[in-house]
Amino acid sequence: MTATVQLDVVSAETSIFSGEVEAIQVTGSEGELGIHPGHAPLLTTLLPGMVRLVKQAGEEENIYINGGVLEIQPGNVTVLADTAIRAEDLDEQAALDAKKRAEEHIADQGADFNYAEAAAELAEAIAQLRLIQKLRK
Repeated sequence: MTATVQLDVVSAETSIFSGEVEAIQVTGSEGELGIHPGHAPLLTTLLPGMVRLVKQAGEEENIYINGGVLEIQPGNVTVLADTAIRAEDLDEQAALDAKKRAEEHIADQGADFNYAEAAAELAEAIAQLRLIQKLRK
């Protein structure tokens, strides 16, 4: 029997996933993280991107998050995100529109320009588009 760990992926609106998984892959503030049962306790921030989880029997699921916090405790992993969307529910046109708006905002810096906000919007849109493209392969 394969070892598993309890994973909970929670957004501000709802619980997206709760169940036993064999492995989790996510992008933390310090780089890519691969999490398996028995991982050392950890608390880190997450970048916009994909949470890839391998359920029991090898079935994979992908969830887009716009960033958040990852907490690893013995036997339990929690992803807390402002926004979490199942990969198959992502809207490619909305992501393309958001990317275009962020790029225009960066190119046309007005008096109230906030670079950090524009860069975050651009990073979120690019992360969504990368996940959509990955699912097509």
